[in-house]
Amino acid sequence: MLSAQKKQRIINKFKTHAKDTGSSEVQIAILTEEIKDLTKHLRAHKHDHSSRRGLLKKLGERRRLLRYLESDNNESFEKIVNELGIKISKRIKSGDIEMIAAKEKEYDVKNQEAAS
Repeated sequence: MLSAQKKQRIINKFKTHAKDTGSSEVQIAILTEEIKDLTKHLRAHKHDHSSRRGLLKKLGERRRLLRYLESDNNESFEKIVNELGIKISKRIKSGDIEMIAAKEKEYDVKNQEAAS
């Protein structure tokens, strides 16, 4: 659990306007700090399964917020990922799958022609 002062510092650093306390950027920054604290706790207490479950829930929530921010405001997404040092795995989108399938089909056709 973050202290009120620590949470306020995070809000002040990542807010998008004067009265901002709940934008995606602020929520992601707060979740990142909570994830760091829980990770540190779990290194010392390996058998604390309820905290591990809480960590997984926070990771999922942050992932959803990051996905939303990426689609809504890519510039802000890049900024917050770089500032917080979050590693982002490459997601395959439906358009990418169709492109890969088309390339595989083209490759198969060329191989069949070469075999004939």
